[in-house]
Amino acid sequence: MAEFAIMFISAIFVNNILLSQFLGVCPFLGVSNKLSTAAGMSMAVCFVITLATVVTYLLNMLLVALGLEFLQTISFILVIAALVQMVEIVLKKISPSLYSALGIFLPLITTNCAVLGVALTVVTKDFNLGQAAWYAFSTSLGFGLAMVLFAGLREQLALNDVPKAFKGIPIALVTASLLAMAFMGFSGLV
Repeated sequence: MAEFAIMFISAIFVNNILLSQFLGVCPFLGVSNKLSTAAGMSMAVCFVITLATVVTYLLNMLLVALGLEFLQTISFILVIAALVQMVEIVLKKISPSLYSALGIFLPLITTNCAVLGVALTVVTKDFNLGQAAWYAFSTSLGFGLAMVLFAGLREQLALNDVPKAFKGIPIALVTASLLAMAFMGFSGLV
């Protein structure tokens, strides 16, 4: 039980996939203008990372049993692409407003290196299925936390008078770096 708690805290705060490992930065910068959009994207990524990790873990067991480990990366990418298509179809039916708000960034989950990074990390760390699912879920919560915090900060920045040279992406990058430095304060916690 303690192992899962340590994994949970570590994945969210200490080794945050966005702010420490710098994976998944495209949606981090692209969808974080509004808090509602960032929250929706976070939920979609959380679902995809967790489901993709479980499916790719099971697929990897099959690949290892057949001696086809060299197909790992390409097969993981294909599985992730199929899962993202499934999420896109479901979102279009359940929440058309969120679907349209996410726009081009929803298909970009397919190429989100955070999803593939978690799936590959689970395999390289030799987790069992329970640990793999828990690590994926915890990591995706860390992704969501970073997205929502960053979106809140960007909404507040939009209300302030920012110098012309810093408007838009420059102030977003400065804010992201400060947020990453704040998360560095959790180093040594676990």
